[in-house]
Amino acid sequence: MKNIIFLLFPLMFFSCKTEKKELSAIALSGDTLAIEYAKGFSIIQYDGFKILKVKNPWPEADKTYTYLLVVEESKVPQSIAYDHKINIPVKKLVVTSTTHIPSLEAFQEEKTLIGFPGLDYISSKKTRDRIKEGKVTELGKNEDINTEVLISLQPEAVIGFAVNGTNKTFNTLEKSGIPVLFNGDWTEESPLGKAEWIKFFGALFNKTKEATLYFQEVETAYLDAKKLAKSASSSPTVLSGSMYKDQWYVPYGDSWSAQFIKDANANYIYKNTSGSGSIALAFETVLSEAQNADFWIAPGQFKTFNQLNESSVHYNQFEAVKNKQVFTYSNTLGETGGVIYYELAPIRPDLVLKDLIALFHPELLPKYEPTFFKPLE
Repeated sequence: MKNIIFLLFPLMFFSCKTEKKELSAIALSGDTLAIEYAKGFSIIQYDGFKILKVKNPWPEADKTYTYLLVVEESKVPQSIAYDHKINIPVKKLVVTSTTHIPSLEAFQEEKTLIGFPGLDYISSKKTRDRIKEGKVTELGKNEDINTEVLISLQPEAVIGFAVNGTNKTFNTLEKSGIPVLFNGDWTEESPLGKAEWIKFFGALFNKTKEATLYFQEVETAYLDAKKLAKSASSSPTVLSGSMYKDQWYVPYGDSWSAQFIKDANANYIYKNTSGSGSIALAFETVLSEAQNADFWIAPGQFKTFNQLNESSVHYNQFEAVKNKQVFTYSNTLGETGGVIYYELAPIRPDLVLKDLIALFHPELLPKYEPTFFKPLE
């Protein structure tokens, strides 16, 4: 842990008699929490408060947000600048992505959730039980949150995500006095980088030690699975992605999706592409370059081979389709239709990796029951 020193410099002034007076310098020391994989946030812990910085809330963001997290109204030096001050542990919270739900439950803090946009997308049984009991309020759609209802709930904080810095809903909330904290887990490019944002939530609940332990367990399981995959005697070729409006969107070679395939000891067709997110290609291009791929994973909206054939007979030219080696996470749903992969995968990359190892190298994980990826029906 690095030692951070802030110095409050002596205040110098002169009296009418030019008498010089000095205030003693005050040293403020804190410990920087170890962040090993995530690039988008940092946490410095002091006696009675924490400073949480989010520096990459959306791609190419030009501002770093500073959140002052204060334990039970502890005294804080006035010299500290911040965007929002929040008392911790937080007791009333609104989150805006299903990826945040498992983090609350990891600390047994699902009771703090009082509102969410699009309740049907939530799959976790623990939180669904609270929804059935009327303890979590529907806030509309994420792109059109009902701000009047949200403000009436008076949460202590809203955990938001944004694609840019111009979110009218969040601006309205902040003007009403409700702090919005940006969570940028979705901008991380590595699986363990996304999972490490559990420490972001750990800071809000003043459970940093628990967050660190949770992440260490996930990290160990992931690295153990990666090591197991290296022992495989072959490295099959893999295609990923799907068609949307006449374009086939495949993950870039730098993406977290591509990292999973690499760590599962498989050869991703587009591993040499560079960029974040996905690249759009013509169907003919993908057919030419990936026709002989051994596997096709994450085929978008397709859940059955009948749907695939009805969409286009040309899919039958792919060897993975001919051999029934197409696997999707879209068939693994919660009771109200939410895709469990979108909710749980970011915080449990170890389960994703094991799924893929079981697909690509079934001899390494015999009798394995997948969590997310299952064959098309």
